[in-house]
Amino acid sequence: MSNAIAISKTSEHRPRLQTPNSPRRGVSAFFAYFAMGIVFVLFLLPLLWLLFAAFDTSATFETKLPTHWTGANFSAIMTKDLTFLPLWNSFVLSASTTIIVLFCAVLTAYPISRYQSRFNKPFLYSVLFGTCLPISCLMVPVYALFVSMNMLDSTIGTILFMSASSLPMAIWMTKNFMDSVPIELEEAAWVDGASLLKSISSVVVPLMRPGLAVVSIYVFTGAWGNFFVPYMLLMSSSKQPAAVTIYSFFGLYGTVAYGQLAAFSLIYSIPVVVMYIISNRFLGTYSLAGGVKG
Repeated sequence: MSNAIAISKTSEHRPRLQTPNSPRRGVSAFFAYFAMGIVFVLFLLPLLWLLFAAFDTSATFETKLPTHWTGANFSAIMTKDLTFLPLWNSFVLSASTTIIVLFCAVLTAYPISRYQSRFNKPFLYSVLFGTCLPISCLMVPVYALFVSMNMLDSTIGTILFMSASSLPMAIWMTKNFMDSVPIELEEAAWVDGASLLKSISSVVVPLMRPGLAVVSIYVFTGAWGNFFVPYMLLMSSSKQPAAVTIYSFFGLYGTVAYGQLAAFSLIYSIPVVVMYIISNRFLGTYSLAGGVKG
């Protein structure tokens, strides 16, 4: 009892620490919010132009409210050759690239994550070097390779090349997510008689769904907005994606159909926005909590 009284007296005479000023106040906070406001406006103005110009038949490069709101720009671009077929081509390229990259990334990242080897770091650094190479430097030899293999203007060949160019970063991301899956869960599956591929498909992959969702969004959005590769490798207009078709709104001598360009851009951005909404809705629904018992 005497010890408790002594401790309480000591705590009473102990000097209290001064609480620093809140970071939400003061001159520094004012400049921080001011800088964030400028960045917000810079991001908001192009979006407002896109929205206003899509409903304005006399749209220009200036951000202004339409005099008369109309859907004529959408009616003008809603054709098979101008919108629907390019969007379908973009979906085929992006979805196929995402599936191939996810499959190859999981199989490549698994041995790097689970087995210790002196070749792991050199391999990962080589993969990282592959992400640093600009695609414009590779297109000349790739174009010559496609010509020699008679794969020019081939959708399958374009998908394979887009998958190969997206795979290095996907391996890095998948490996980091796979490291968070406890090896004890796989060992329990092996004890129950599961094979290696069975444990990967039934244990590792389900627990990596949030991580694989991140990788799939990264790969899909990269392929969806890829302009240079399809422009170089696909010659037929019926095979070109929307990223290349959008170039058709820029006419000769600097003329641009701003209203139709904005309307097409809004439609073109819908799939990516939907993917982000779905991923944010379901990304946090899976957890490893309680997966390993002591």
